[in-house]
Amino acid sequence: TTFYRTKMSKAQMQTTYDRDVAKYNYMISPNPFCTEVFQSAFRIDRARLIETGYPRNDFLSHFSEQDVLQMKRKLHLPTDKKVILYAPTWRDDHFVRKGYYQMKMELDLKLMQERLGEEYVVLLRMHYLIMNVLDIHAYQGFAYDFSAGSDIQELYLVSDLLITDYSSVMFDYANLRRPIVFYTYDIDAYRDSLRGFYFDFEKEACGPICRTTSEVVEAIEKQAIWREEYAEKIASFHQKFNHIDDGSASKRILEIVLDRSRQEQHDDH
Repeated sequence: TTFYRTKMSKAQMQTTYDRDVAKYNYMISPNPFCTEVFQSAFRIDRARLIETGYPRNDFLSHFSEQDVLQMKRKLHLPTDKKVILYAPTWRDDHFVRKGYYQMKMELDLKLMQERLGEEYVVLLRMHYLIMNVLDIHAYQGFAYDFSAGSDIQELYLVSDLLITDYSSVMFDYANLRRPIVFYTYDIDAYRDSLRGFYFDFEKEACGPICRTTSEVVEAIEKQAIWREEYAEKIASFHQKFNHIDDGSASKRILEIVLDRSRQEQHDDH
């Protein structure tokens, strides 16, 4: 990966990863695909990888409609409208200084409000590395900025649909089996120059890939149609990335770690 303007080479990045990984007793993997990727990406040995699903996603398997309603009230969201969550990732070439990136709002909120405002509200959740404040005063009552201090798991639950790009939120949110629209206005540069992908994103994405806000709006308006067309891709995506996430990952991790700890103590004696 090339980190523009950071002057950090790939070798330097790998050294940083190696230093961090050396401190780990275990690394959690959510699926067999990631188990393979983590071994090459982080140069971690297989023995320290625990393939159990992610504990953070247990939350997405244990909730009721009443829980969702209470969360909406807690977040001061209207309970009579559907909720869209927009959660993009950061871009390496938006670097300002260490730990600080900026991002321009590429999603046209004016168009979104004109076309969808009667039925929907939009929640904005920028990546934690994005430090610039979004100016959404013109869209009060339609757009809500939850970039700082919010629990994204709660935002998942109150949302009826996700708009994202290349962010890993796609994998977590897919556990809910709710619609995902991919707004990838810079996909050519991201794929070919900036980062690239570990899987065939354009072939395996479990929702429509859009390059403009107009296409995003159309995808939201016609979701009932494309959800049927994408049924096979949605099922394949779940089987590849989410089939272990069943709400019991935390329990499995505790059992495995405690069992290994007892075995190590036994071996020491």
